[in-house]
Amino acid sequence: MSDRKPAENTSEYTWPSELRIRGIDGLGPAELETQIRAGGRFVFYEYCISLVVVSLRRPTYIYFLRPGQYGVVRGLPFVLVSLLLGWWGIPWGLIYTPLTLITNLSGGCDVTEQVSNYLNELSSAGLRQCPEVAHA
Repeated sequence: MSDRKPAENTSEYTWPSELRIRGIDGLGPAELETQIRAGGRFVFYEYCISLVVVSLRRPTYIYFLRPGQYGVVRGLPFVLVSLLLGWWGIPWGLIYTPLTLITNLSGGCDVTEQVSNYLNELSSAGLRQCPEVAHA
C-alpha cells in the first residue's frame, strides 16, 4: 500500500516520504514528466565537514530544479558550509573540500536519469497509481 494520495480539496499530489526529493511537492507524475522534458532536473549537492583527523564528505537530499532554476543558487549554502568547516582535516579535508566546491558551483550533481529510471520502476510495479482528482 502506498502513502501517496491527493491532498484534501486540492489537486496537489503527495509523494511517499521515503523518496526524500525536495521540490516535487504538488507535482503529479505527468506534471513531473512534463517539467523534466522542459528542462527540469534532479540534482544533489555535497558538503564537507572536518575535525582535524576526521573529514566527512556527504551528499544532500535530492533537489528537483524546475526549468529555468539555477542549480548554483540552491548549492550556495553547502558551499558556505564546506568553506567554513571543510578545510580543517588533514589530509582529506584539503582534498574533499575543493571537490565539493566544484560540484556545488557547477550546479550540483545531475541524477535526473537515475531518478527518472527509479520513478519508472515504481510505475511499472504499480506503485505510482493514484486516483485522479476531478476538477469541478
